[in-house]
Amino acid sequence: MSNIVNSTRKNKHLTFDDRLTIEAMLKSQSTFSEIARTIGKDASTISKEVRKHRELAANNWTRRDDSGRVLNDECPKLTHSPYVCNGCKQKPYCHLKRLVYRAKSAQKDYEALRSESRTGIALNKASFWDTDRKLREGIKKGQHIYHIMQTEEIQASQATVYRYIKKGYCSFSPIELPRMVKFRSRKPRQLEYVPYGAKKGRAYEDFQQHIAANHITHWVEMDTVIGRVGGKVLLTMLFTNSNFMFGRLLPNKTAQAVTEQFQTLRQKFTDAGIPFASCFSLILTDNGGEFANIDGIEMNAAGTRETRLFYCDPMRSSQKPRVEKNHTLLRDILPKGANFDNLKQEKVDIIFSHINSTKRAVFNGKTAYEMFTHIYGTEAAHILGICKVPAENVVQTTKLLQILGVVAF
Repeated sequence: MSNIVNSTRKNKHLTFDDRLTIEAMLKSQSTFSEIARTIGKDASTISKEVRKHRELAANNWTRRDDSGRVLNDECPKLTHSPYVCNGCKQKPYCHLKRLVYRAKSAQKDYEALRSESRTGIALNKASFWDTDRKLREGIKKGQHIYHIMQTEEIQASQATVYRYIKKGYCSFSPIELPRMVKFRSRKPRQLEYVPYGAKKGRAYEDFQQHIAANHITHWVEMDTVIGRVGGKVLLTMLFTNSNFMFGRLLPNKTAQAVTEQFQTLRQKFTDAGIPFASCFSLILTDNGGEFANIDGIEMNAAGTRETRLFYCDPMRSSQKPRVEKNHTLLRDILPKGANFDNLKQEKVDIIFSHINSTKRAVFNGKTAYEMFTHIYGTEAAHILGICKVPAENVVQTTKLLQILGVVAF
């Protein structure tokens, strides 16, 4: 079995899950060979990973000089496997220098190295200097970069050329360009997120404990899909017991917009005489700031909690795999780059009706609509804006936008 695992993982980079496994097994004093068999890698790979990414762990006994250098003596155990103190029994009381392996730090170092390795010049030496010469001569004449590239047939994208200039690879500087120095660099936008304190008791570990203690087998996975940056957004929710997914069009990606949608849905279910909690008793979502208003999602207008909200771990969208997977069906109709600003909720409902009317192999040819209505009834599907589309009329491409008269590009 180990040979099969090794063959499938050969020449594959370590993932964050692999590194989490390494950290956990080091703590339990597993050997490199045992770790290697678990994640399907060679023991030497694990050894190199640990030695390369081990880091200093300070404690109350760590002593430093004025320059910050650690003065504690080296532990002789760090010279051989496992090279770190993760599983050492003496760790809480040890006065020696401590080195540990942390998966999060190792993954961060790996991603930084990967990003750095992919930057640079993608041309050979002769081609680059020929491109540099053509650009320099054109700039001396006051020509714009696009004009030079089209005239000289430079084999690189315009963005790549500007990146070379900005990084200083070329024999001329940005100040020599007629317009480039006039534009300020864009400030990186800090994405909103759910505060750590608000997630207390609602983390993914708490979610797992909750479903185990209450014998829960299905729930709702929630996410958002963006179109044009700064434009309208789709709030998507998927029922894991049927793969039934519906969407709500939001004017923006904010907590207020999400809260208003929940208020509207609750009112529709109340008007129909259907308890909201019968469909939305448990919701799992990510850490986006649009989901930060917990009370607005969990409670009704009377202040009664009708549903329970839990969050995935940061950067772990794989913990809500069904909604992520079903987004591929949505992207068949609304590909990345599509503009949602011209959409109306009625059109969104039709799009999701086609998605839910697609026959699924996992249900032996049944559709998500059929599975959902069998469990919750057609009235619930109607409240969510979804209707049945005859199999012969289902459209699962951008052609549906043309049929609906939607301009999204």
